[in-house]
Amino acid sequence: MSKSITPPDTRAHGGGGRSGGGRGPAPVAGWDGREKRGSRHVPVRRVAFAAAVVALLTGALAPSAGAAPAPGIARAAGSPSDGTVAVHAMASTAQDESRVRAYWSPERIAALSTPLSDNPPKGGVDGAPWKGGGAPTTTMGRLFFTDHGEDASCTATLVRGGKGSTLVTAAHCVNNTNLAGEDNQWQSNALFIPGYRDGQAPLGTFVVRWAVLNSTWLKNDQTDARFSAYDQAFAVVGRNARGQSVAEAAGTAQDIAFDVPGDRTAYQFGYPRAASDAAREGLPEYTGRALAHCQGTPRQYAGPQDHPEPAGEWGLACVMGGGASGGPRLGDFSPTTGHGTVIGVNTHSGHMDPKGTACDDADQPACTRYLVGPQFTTARTKPLYDRAQQLS
Repeated sequence: MSKSITPPDTRAHGGGGRSGGGRGPAPVAGWDGREKRGSRHVPVRRVAFAAAVVALLTGALAPSAGAAPAPGIARAAGSPSDGTVAVHAMASTAQDESRVRAYWSPERIAALSTPLSDNPPKGGVDGAPWKGGGAPTTTMGRLFFTDHGEDASCTATLVRGGKGSTLVTAAHCVNNTNLAGEDNQWQSNALFIPGYRDGQAPLGTFVVRWAVLNSTWLKNDQTDARFSAYDQAFAVVGRNARGQSVAEAAGTAQDIAFDVPGDRTAYQFGYPRAASDAAREGLPEYTGRALAHCQGTPRQYAGPQDHPEPAGEWGLACVMGGGASGGPRLGDFSPTTGHGTVIGVNTHSGHMDPKGTACDDADQPACTRYLVGPQFTTARTKPLYDRAQQLS
């Protein structure tokens, strides 16, 4: 039986305020995760979503750099060097887990769903509700947390390994700075709800006990795009109230692989709380209430000339906005079973023209919005994954 975690009347609750997750006004359609600082547009790396600014983050997600650059995509000069594996205890005791569960009242969770609209249903390969059932409805879920005092949410995915308690997500979903690029903090009150839908927790809730990422991410300043290669992380969760691991409750898990070519057919999933398409704003799958997805052939995003991204950042044309951060990019995906192989995560958006060139002006008619993120590599991702297995 599904466990209800949302009170009956949740439609009046808004979201947004700051990039993290909050209770402010509803997101503004079309805002694309870039905050203007002076005369320069700087990508905001927090697709978590909490306040209007983040709700507006219709795509704060980021790239990867371990893979070899594709033709025409050069690695940015002076890219940060790989650090060590960083581990943080998020909730290491039974008392910690009880405190986190108590924190996430139905009202708090409801506040992180943005208002529904009267827009008629609309879907396409660039964004639609997931109606296929199967593994996505048990292995993927919303990741709730508190970011600099504001409640927020991302997306996370259960992957095979260890004792069935390892999730993959974006680094900014477990650690981030404030919007000024200062005051680096680990997120608190982190709770995973697999199969979340409209206030239901069909498999129970799972508290994040450990977070694992590359220590280079801890130097992220919210302005240097070169750090986006490190926006990937793993989380190790405890058991639900029935004593089950996530894998036991889900009955399955997604595979994970490294060094897979980025230009192969893929699916991307997430629990966005906004859409870059005004015609889809306020549909359930863009309010945090339901799982959304995009599908197609990814393209590599190099970033504009004045703000180049590191090599290895791939993604699909996709309208999913803030809240989709940390969601998986899957190769070898079966729409029938819902199983695939996680090869990267959503971290931010970028616009490209039909030739694959980054657009300096996102409003150019020929430009399409892509949801991109780092492609997993043996050099950068596998050490994090291996460490997470030791903690599970």
